[in-house]
Amino acid sequence: MNIYTRNGDRGTTSLMNGISVSKSDDRIELVGTIDELNSFIGLAKVLADSSLKESLAHIQRNLMQIMAGVADPRNMDYRFSTDETKALEEEIDRIENSFPRIKDFVLYGGCELSARLDVARSVTRRAERRFRKVEQNYGADAKAIQYINRLSDYLYMCARYADYRVENEKVDGIQDQVVRNILKDM
Repeated sequence: MNIYTRNGDRGTTSLMNGISVSKSDDRIELVGTIDELNSFIGLAKVLADSSLKESLAHIQRNLMQIMAGVADPRNMDYRFSTDETKALEEEIDRIENSFPRIKDFVLYGGCELSARLDVARSVTRRAERRFRKVEQNYGADAKAIQYINRLSDYLYMCARYADYRVENEKVDGIQDQVVRNILKDM
């Protein structure tokens, strides 16, 4: 079986349930945005430590389930659970309580990992806006929308924590160098 079908040459594609729709259909736009989000999360995974990498991989699998649910909304196997959203909330709380978070506006790009996470977060916000449009026009899984909303908060906290860690490593590195210089001069 070839990867190409030539159906897209006419500007249409099929949902998982076999319905042919325009490539500009809101559902296709949403699936494409979530796919883009999944790619950006993969880009952040490259720089993540093992714990964050595992969490991001889990999120990627959840996003694939959400895409399947958008493409085949009547298939109950793709319905989303509130358990995943609750797990994200617990992680957000854990991360937020693990460092003194700056409450002011943040300039993104404190480090490469946080910059990648912030791009993923902004794409998550776009996915949420597109999800609302699909919900209005076709109906949508409310629990999946809630998960996407919480995901942007999770990615934000991960990015801020990455910035915090890099900044503290710089401070610790400077302090270590100062101590070494003092000891050397003794």
